[in-house]
Order: sequence, then structure tokens, then C-alpha cells
Amino acid sequence: MSTELSDYLRALSDDALGALLRLRPDLITPVPTDLTVLAARAQTRVSVARTLDTLDRFTLEILDAARFTRSPSDGTTSAAEIVAMACAPTGGPEPARVTEAIERLRARLLLHPATPGDPDTLRLVPTVDEVCSPYLAGLGRPAVELDTAADLKGAVIALVTDPARLRRTLLAAPPAARAVLDRLAEGPPVGTTTNRTEPVAWLLEHHLLVETAEGAVELPRELGLLLRRDAGPLGPLHPLPPAISAAPRAVTTVDRAGAGQAMTVVRHTEDLLEALGEEPAAVLRAGGIGVLPLRRLAKAAGIAEPLAGLLLETAAAAGLIGELELGSELAFLPAAGYDQWRVAPLAQRWTLLAGAWLAMPRQPGLAGQRDLKDRPLTVLSPQLERAGTPAVRKAVLSALGELVPGTGPDADELLEWLRWQAPRRLRGREDLHREALAEAADLGVTALGALTGYGRALVEQAAAAGADDDPLGRRPEAELPPEETPVAVALAKLLPAPVDHVLIQADLTVVVPGPPEPALAAELDLVAEHESGGGASVYRVTAASLRRALDAGYAGPDLHTLFARRSRTSVPQALTYLVDDVSRTHGGLRTGTATSYLRSDDEGLISAALADRRLSGLLLRRLAPTVLVTTYSSARLLTALRDAGYAPVPEDATGAAVLTPPKVRRAAARPALEPSPDALDAPGLTAPRLLGIVEEIRRGDARARAARRAPAEVRAAAGQPMSSLTAVQAHSHALAVLQQAVRDKAKVWVGYVDARGANASRLVRPVSIGAGYLRAEDDRTQTLHTFALHRITAAAPAD
Repeated sequence: MSTELSDYLRALSDDALGALLRLRPDLITPVPTDLTVLAARAQTRVSVARTLDTLDRFTLEILDAARFTRSPSDGTTSAAEIVAMACAPTGGPEPARVTEAIERLRARLLLHPATPGDPDTLRLVPTVDEVCSPYLAGLGRPAVELDTAADLKGAVIALVTDPARLRRTLLAAPPAARAVLDRLAEGPPVGTTTNRTEPVAWLLEHHLLVETAEGAVELPRELGLLLRRDAGPLGPLHPLPPAISAAPRAVTTVDRAGAGQAMTVVRHTEDLLEALGEEPAAVLRAGGIGVLPLRRLAKAAGIAEPLAGLLLETAAAAGLIGELELGSELAFLPAAGYDQWRVAPLAQRWTLLAGAWLAMPRQPGLAGQRDLKDRPLTVLSPQLERAGTPAVRKAVLSALGELVPGTGPDADELLEWLRWQAPRRLRGREDLHREALAEAADLGVTALGALTGYGRALVEQAAAAGADDDPLGRRPEAELPPEETPVAVALAKLLPAPVDHVLIQADLTVVVPGPPEPALAAELDLVAEHESGGGASVYRVTAASLRRALDAGYAGPDLHTLFARRSRTSVPQALTYLVDDVSRTHGGLRTGTATSYLRSDDEGLISAALADRRLSGLLLRRLAPTVLVTTYSSARLLTALRDAGYAPVPEDATGAAVLTPPKVRRAAARPALEPSPDALDAPGLTAPRLLGIVEEIRRGDARARAARRAPAEVRAAAGQPMSSLTAVQAHSHALAVLQQAVRDKAKVWVGYVDARGANASRLVRPVSIGAGYLRAEDDRTQTLHTFALHRITAAAPAD
């Protein structure tokens, strides 16, 4: 079979062989040495199973027809027989669709001509039977096998070989028993029963069912064919995918809803990372974030814990979260790239997150569950790694992308559509697909159940990673700045323009009527406290936020200027008074190291601090009317004073105030994951690369065939059987041949005994002979070989 298949592959053109490798890229990992190896690899269970996973339901049904119509004698079939079986019942598929399905099977080498030059006689790759269901087309085993397995002494055979008796027995079946038969006839033909019910007992008694094991029954194939007499041997076929009942919405409505969610996702991610920067989360011994830190982060961002877990996983995949050793423990905190991401345009920030989500091989939905050893699965832990999740996300988004724009089917409808597209790939993974669909909605890739316009661009960008329009396999969008990629441009058109102004209200709240530009956002984070987000963000100015700005280097006049410049409304008098009060008291107290001291030009302020019960733990003592000292450090003194509501500033040895902006800790920078084609989607197989691989395989095949045609005397010396053996050359004759080849720089066949004691032969070009060794070059592999002369058994000039 392997020889037959390799001969068929040799007869293919380079383009046809390249098309096969594109459809089955696993065949070239690694690149096979010749066509015989390629043919053998194409028949392995793993390769055939992966190929079947890519086929739609109708093509798999036609594959069953090919299995069904095989000749018992030689195992061959024909396209005409397959078409006749599939189109036999009334209302069956069109012959053209069946022919297209057959061509898909032939293009993937699951069907191939039985003999070269005879395209009408087809043969199935034998491994198909090992990989596919043993119940052909949902039918049970023949009565002969079942009768033998159940030791019924021919009772089932006698029934099915008598058509009249079989029909009478079937018509006599009670309605409940007939319902069982109809259900098993649809497939699969096996069932289990814990306690033998009356209908099942009747069917077993009349041999319409066969008990194959305790509690297991099976429907004979002959009876299944009789019950399918109207639908045909294959049962109902499905040439078209199921229809989607959801009516399409306006594309602009979907895009606007998605853009609003995208803004929310970016804001929540920023809130999570800011909270993580203020209080890093310790890395658990098994990896990941603990339940309590996750709950704290979710509360700080005002979102549910599952969504917080999804956003943290996505941010980590985008390179925004890293690990840093703090003291004696390892902790999660924002990475170095976070500060740059935070000031980037909103569309660019979301594009980075969405691309990382599409590419990350992790399943955030598992967080909170327990593994097989009853250990909890936590966010950012290695246990959430799932290599198949990127392919699932791409499959879900690609399915939505193939529908009419704006169509938002429910999860069940979409799963049915996906089940038709790749039933083997979806089997047992329905929950994973539902989870991917929910994640896409949470991130704003979809909205109202439909794929957004910029989400469609995201899918196309991921698919373009394996496009072959460039011989070098380079993606045009990879050369663009991040803000000019198709996804970022499409989303930016839907987002409101960044604003550079605020609206200050009398209650000291600051309303930002839109996404703030980076400079404004940095200023607001310093002088005000963030209260709520959305289309319009709300901040509040407090005494603590003003003290934070003064500590960072602002002065009172600077704050007045900032609010006047940024506000489109008049600055409330209450805000002016608050700025004056805080700036007047700011720095009124000074701390230093004595062990530490506290001084002020305001004697009354010093007296108030000395009498303050909240500071009694510092054990302050007065050295002078304006100086207090304590045994505690200046850092402890500074913190206690600020906690008590004072506004002290530290000073250096010269008495100058030391103003320090807020310190931020960042982990090492990490690269973001980018979408890439799935392994089943021929990653990076450009047309030039495919042709190069085909050329390499054909050269290897030519070398292998030439190696099998070594001269007769060399094959005889190697111990291979021959039809007419010649005498083995004497060792001296072999040396003479080799010496002449060195002089002529000619190729020779060398027979030798290798290091394992096995006889072998090789076509080489001798370079030198001396010191008991022959040194020769193999032109096929471009390597230099050294042979011990005493191991050489024969040598003959190459033809």
C-alpha cells in the first residue's frame, strides 16, 4: 500500500503536491526525506485523524459512503458508486455536491487512485477505518458478526436472510419497541439498559436486537438498512450548514455597542493594574494569584472576579504584568511596558489586549475550579495552560465572520453551525466554545452577539499571518505603527475624540466629557481621586489628592493655573479655598534625622502636634519652641503625621525641602503575544516555501532511488539478496578502485561494515586515502565521511 501511494505521489505535479502539503501541513514537520516517507506519514493514525478533524459533516458522510461501497475482494470503490449511493434516496443531495466532497477527500489523500493512470478506481487510506467510528454510517455490525459474538447459533442470521419474515417481525413490534428501533437506526446503533424493559426484552426475544455485553445492545446492520429504506443507507445527509434564524442588526449599532465595551475593558484593565501597582500580589507557591488578592483587585476595579481574572490573564499575555522579587517573595505587578501602554491612544491599547487574548494559550474560565488532584486552579497559574484555546477562539470568531455582518446568533445556533463545519473538532469541547464566545463579548470583540467591524479586522489580521502574497512571508500590517494597523484604525473611528478639558462642579467633582488625552489623564491622576468611568469619567478633588500633588513638586499657584487652564467652567470658590488652605499648611512642619526631629516656624502648630493624642505613640519631646524630637525614624514620623491629617515634608541636612514624586515599581518588560495561524492552518506556508519543500522532497526521493540501485557487486558485498550474484571483489581490488577515484575525483559506490556491524553502501566522492582511513564527501548531504579501510568490503565506480 505504501509503495502504491508513493507511486501516486510521484506522478503528481509540483503544484498538486504543494496543494496537498498546504492542506496537510503536519506531513512536513519535519520535512520528509523522500516520497516513500511522505506516503508512510500520510497513512499514520495521528495525521489521518488531524485531517479528518478539518472536514465538515457532509464530507465525512461521503467518506462513510466511500467506506460503504468498497469491494469486499480488493477494497476499491469508484466515484460513480459513491455518487449513486449518496443520491439514491428521493430528495438527496445534488450529484455535483457529492463530487465536490469526493474531490476534497482526494485532495487530502484520504482517497486516491488504486493504480496510477486509472482515476476512476479509488482506494481509501487503510488508517481511515482505524480512526473513524467502527459503526459505518451509524449502522451496526453485520448479523454474521453479531450472531457469532453473542453465540446465538444462527438465529439472527436466519432472521435477516429471510426478508419476508424480517418484515413480519418488524411490523409486529409494539409501538414502544418500534420507537427503540427507530432511535437506534438513526445512529449510533448501540445502547445500554440498566434493567431490561419490556420493549427491549421483546426485541431481544425476537432477535431484532442483539445483546453484545451485559446491559449493552446493538442493532444488526441489515435491520438498520431496512429501517432506513426511505432515507437511504447513509441516513439523512447534510450537504448544507444549518440555517441561522437571527435577523441581522444594523452594523453601526453593533460597532457602537462594541466600541463602548472596548472603552470599558481598557478602563477596567487600567484600574486592575493600578491597584496591582499600589499593592503587588504575591505569587503562590504553585504559581498564580491567591483568592483574596484577586478579590481585592476586583473590588478596586469595581468588577466581578471572573471578569477580573480574564482581564489579568489578557494583560499578562499582552506583556503588561510581570513578576518581581520584593524582599523574600515573588510578586505580580505591572511590567515596564505598562507605562507606555497607559499613555497610548485608546484604540491602540485595546488592540494590544485583543490580539493577546486571541493568541494566548490559556483558559481563564478554569480559574476557581479544581484539578484532578483536587488542587485549586488560580488566575495566572501554569495550570491554566491549554494549547488548543487559540484555535477555538479563532474558530468562533471566524464562524461569526462568515455570517452576514450584524448577525448575532445565540450560542446554541452558533454551536450547531460549528458542529457542521468540523464535527470531530467540536466533539466534547462545546463548553470551551461557549466560554470563548462569552470572553469575546466581555472584551468587546463582539457586541449584541455579532462580530464587530474592528473584530472582523482582528480575525483577518490573524489569518493574514499565513498569507502567501509575499515570498518572504512578511505581513504588511507588521510594518505599520501600532496606531495605524487596520484594527486600531477601525476602532478609532468609533471612539470619541480625546478631550483636553474638564468640567469642575461646585461639589469639587471633576467631569471629563470623554476619554482624556494622556497628559490630562496624568494630571488628573495626581491632583484628584478617580470615582467612576464610562463615557464621561468623574474625579473628585480632595485635601489628600492636593497634598499628593504638592508632594510631587506642584506649588499652590501651579494648581490654580492647572484648574483654570483645564476647566471649561469657572473654578468653584470652594476649590480655590481648598487649594489655598492645603498649600498654606503644606510644608509647615519639617522632619529630619536626629534620630528624627520635627520643626516649624509656627510655634502654635508645633504645640498642636505635641498635644495631639494621635501622635502620643511617637514620644515627642520639645527641645525648643519650634522643635520636637523623637526616637523613631523620620520615615515613621512622616507617615504618622500624614495619617493624623498634617501635611509635613522632609528636609535634607541643609534645611531644604525634599519633594519626591510617587515611586512606581515595575517588573521587567515582556513581549506581547500576537495572533498567529493555527498549526492546522498551514502557518507560514507561502507558495515559494511550498515549492522549495516539494523540490527538496523530490531530490531526496531521487537520491533514495539511486541508493537502491547500487552496483551488483556492492549489493552482494553488503549481503543483499540478488538474482545473479557476482563474486565479491577482493579487498586489494577495492583499494585500487578507491585510489583511482581519488586521482580522477570520481564518484564510487563503497560497501562497508558500519560501527554496529551492519552491512551498508554509500555513493561518495573519495578525497584522500592514508593512515588506514578513506575520507570521502557525500554530495547529497554535503558531509565528509571517514571509513576505516579494514571495514570496506567492496568498491565500484558509479555509472
